[in-house]
Amino acid sequence: MVEKKTQKTTENISTKLRLVIKSGKFTIGYNTTNKSLKEGECKIIIVASNCPSTRRLELEYLAMLNKCSIHHFFGNNSELGLACGKNFRCCCIGIIDPGDSDILNFLKK
Repeated sequence: MVEKKTQKTTENISTKLRLVIKSGKFTIGYNTTNKSLKEGECKIIIVASNCPSTRRLELEYLAMLNKCSIHHFFGNNSELGLACGKNFRCCCIGIIDPGDSDILNFLKK
């Protein structure tokens, strides 16, 4: 029962991420997400489950300083890249402007 709910949540996040990719502004990757966090542009960060702990902790610390929310994606970095419609792996995504998507309200629940 729990697996079904997490799979459904992951599918919802994936569809909302694709809408952000089409209509909003975002950064893919650790370096660009880190830079946009330091500039205070990010609204939410999505981190893959197999992101290295030092990177994850640094992103969480910067998100706390900038009052930005952070969400831990249930899949690994390959699945996070595919959820964005990209054919490469990425450990984190920073959403600057969600566009037509309501991902901010969805993830803050």
